[in-house]
Amino acid sequence: MFAHIIFNLQRPDPLHMNSQSYFGHCYCGKVRFEASGPVRNLCTCHCESCRRAAGAAFVAWGTVNADHFRILSGDTSVVRTSTDVERTFCANCGSSLTYSHTLRAGELDFTLVSLDDPSALAPQVHIWVQDKLPWIKLSDGLPQFQTVPSQGST
Repeated sequence: MFAHIIFNLQRPDPLHMNSQSYFGHCYCGKVRFEASGPVRNLCTCHCESCRRAAGAAFVAWGTVNADHFRILSGDTSVVRTSTDVERTFCANCGSSLTYSHTLRAGELDFTLVSLDDPSALAPQVHIWVQDKLPWIKLSDGLPQFQTVPSQGST
């Protein structure tokens, strides 16, 4: 069963003052967010869970410390998509915005294409290619991992 929670976070965070910030929004524009600090794990995920949650063939993600991500405006809905995973969506339009996993407590992934400038951060690897749809042909030269870099081979 999915747990749906509506919340609105608006909190100033002085830790963001001197770091690179990226701003983004959902499809309808009601949810605006800021991701600050170094963005790591720039990837394109091909797992079935991400595909189904986004309604897309794959999803591009970036990771920040969870306390370096904040909702600036709008309401989000949090859906527990498995025992260890929560995903955040715009409560109005349903845009997929974030992913968090209990094994990576303190980290939060956000969708790169929801950035105001979606070309600002480019994926550096493909993950979960063992779940890749057969009609997707990867020819961009980026490293490919059957699962994730620490667990799967290229």
